[in-house]
Amino acid sequence: MPEQTENDVPRHADAQFRSDIAVELVRHSASDSDVLFAARVSTQGEQTLESAQNDDVDASRSKGLINYLMRDRHGSPFEHNSMTFYVQAPIFVFREFMRHRIASYNEESGRYRELNPVFYVPGPDRNLVQVGKPGAYDFLPGTPEQTDLVADETRRISTEAFASYQRMLDAGVAREVARIVLPLNIYSSMYVTMNARSLMNFLSLRTKREGTHFPSFPQREIEMAAEKMEGFFEELMPITYETFNQNGRVAP
Repeated sequence: MPEQTENDVPRHADAQFRSDIAVELVRHSASDSDVLFAARVSTQGEQTLESAQNDDVDASRSKGLINYLMRDRHGSPFEHNSMTFYVQAPIFVFREFMRHRIASYNEESGRYRELNPVFYVPGPDRNLVQVGKPGAYDFLPGTPEQTDLVADETRRISTEAFASYQRMLDAGVAREVARIVLPLNIYSSMYVTMNARSLMNFLSLRTKREGTHFPSFPQREIEMAAEKMEGFFEELMPITYETFNQNGRVAP
């Protein structure tokens, strides 16, 4: 879904509901060559990125070095790259994102622009029922009645909250005050920039995969964002990505 501007949504527009998390890769300087370039300065001294890219032709040698760095957790060579993502997600997802103090964030501000009536509602395949206690629980599918209840209540409260927001704006109340009635499922957008080492740390905590050394139990919505970021990572740095998985998805 393209980014909307304030002019795209008329005042008093009807609420819109989505069940997706959108992630775009908008800028990057990231390849397996960047890891080789950074690592080989330890043994070869000054080296150009061009020479590292030439060395990358020897795929088995390059993979061996990257695997060694990953396996023995020599992490700094994985920091000499950059990926910037544009993310559209409900605010409660951004709360979880910003627990990761290993990235740079810039989010749209409800102080400086009027927010659009776009809200998250869980899709029908979203598990709803928690079974077990904190630290040892599973989420299971809800009944059809529970699924309908969640959707209906989410739509009702979101619509009512946005109507209150608009009434305050119409009365001349400042945006930064009027926004306090809006629920956490309203969509926001942000740019997030991180390097591969930080991204691997994020993925290790926000995706649930078989064969990981340290199992993770992420909330589904942030996992949806992480899965899309992981897809871009796999395309940009295939050797690094492969060795990340081979070594138990532990960030070096």
